[in-house]
Amino acid sequence: MNEEKKENLTRLPQPGAEASRGQVIKPPVVVILGHVDHGKSTLIEKIKNIKITEKESGGITQHIGAYEIEKDGKKITFIDTPGHEVFSAMRSRGAKVADIAVLVIDAAEGVRAQTKEAITACKKAQIPVIVALNKIDKPQVDKERVKRELFENGVLVESQGGKVPAVETSGKTGQGIEELLETILLVAELEELKTDIFERAQGTVIESLLDSQRGPVATLILEKGILKENDILGTSSTIGRIKRLTNFQKEPQEKAFPSQPVQVLGFEKVPKVGEKFKVFPDIETAKEEIKEEERKEPQVLSISEEKKVLNIILRTDVLGSLEAIEDVLRNIPQDEVVLRIIKSKVGNIGISDIQLAENSRAKIFGFRVKMDENSRFFGQQKKIFPKIFEVIYEFVEEIRKEMEKFLTPEIKRVDLAKVKIIALFKKTKGGQIIGGRVTDGKAQKETLTEVLRGEEIIGKGKIKKIEQEKKEITEAGKGKEIGILFDGETEIQEGDVLVIFKEEKIKKSL
Repeated sequence: MNEEKKENLTRLPQPGAEASRGQVIKPPVVVILGHVDHGKSTLIEKIKNIKITEKESGGITQHIGAYEIEKDGKKITFIDTPGHEVFSAMRSRGAKVADIAVLVIDAAEGVRAQTKEAITACKKAQIPVIVALNKIDKPQVDKERVKRELFENGVLVESQGGKVPAVETSGKTGQGIEELLETILLVAELEELKTDIFERAQGTVIESLLDSQRGPVATLILEKGILKENDILGTSSTIGRIKRLTNFQKEPQEKAFPSQPVQVLGFEKVPKVGEKFKVFPDIETAKEEIKEEERKEPQVLSISEEKKVLNIILRTDVLGSLEAIEDVLRNIPQDEVVLRIIKSKVGNIGISDIQLAENSRAKIFGFRVKMDENSRFFGQQKKIFPKIFEVIYEFVEEIRKEMEKFLTPEIKRVDLAKVKIIALFKKTKGGQIIGGRVTDGKAQKETLTEVLRGEEIIGKGKIKKIEQEKKEITEAGKGKEIGILFDGETEIQEGDVLVIFKEEKIKKSL
């Protein structure tokens, strides 16, 4: 890092230090964005020395996690967001909560689909971006190509005359980690991030779940004020009193300050991810100010008789997963098959889900949930077998496959041969026996045919059998004279031409 940047960093105020008009410096909240497998979690793992990737199915981060670190006495909160395409809504939510975005790009692979989407999310959120040219230790890196691709997507880095810092990093070796943290603190200083700890506490719900033993659990990022145990919280969908307050390492604490990620127990219901929360003086005031969010009625679809319907029941471990899955399912084409979600909830699969599936002819899909033995046995009795997945894109792909089973396959005609009729033999109960010469292609038995007389199609039928020299054969090529058992209502004459073809069923996909 150059001397000018180092000098700026020495002037950075301490987080929590008092500023003018009762405000304090707010530690930056940093969102980590980028394409799947470009090294986001490994980078945070190196920063904090916590093993994230080992805990995630398929090596892909499935939920938003928030982690707090300290650099030179200054705190930074990181939000690690999933990179796979199905997590679009979760990435967008992360960008809205954050003050700064670190765009992680594999320096060998360059800008990819989710990189572009992350850039769009940052522009919408109007937050500054720092580019991390990651996996810089790989031999095939091409930094200049990556910078050109960034420029093509509206991001101009400092080395090319722009204002976006670019740091070369490696989650594997640790290269560039210190410079990245210093750059984050410098950008935070330039952004003049401030808040007021004397205002009533408020912030955003970044994750939530229903714990079978502890009840509703929510992960919060505090934006202003101080959060304490016994505080009364309210969102647009629920209220509650904080029974327990823990930091990101699940250690209990009495208070939480701005930018700190904390987990709270005490909500009456599971709050919705992305909701704003506030602290209220008492339950009555909270109830007066926070109106229960009206549950949206499911969209009434006008379903024609030609359309098929797949009813599904969704169960996920946390609301973030549910949100991401529903977001992707809405984008699956439903021109021919309608996907109807008749129930979607957080929590394990139970007997009530089996009963609903039986009554509504629905299929049950679970993501990172469990099913107790009683429910499993009940499902076996009803011949209902829920499918449970650990990786979210496999979950969505299975639903897509179930929808494709309803699609009527396309019928493709394949012309095989032309046969000119040169002899008429006899009629039998099985059809008309005729003789002909193959003039084009290969004639095959058990195929369809059109009967041409001149240029006009006068009838259709089937080729049930083919013989050559009184021996049954499966096919005959051009120039061969064959006997044919024709099944059809048309009475064939000499000189007619049979156009032999088959119809293939092509499986359609969404």
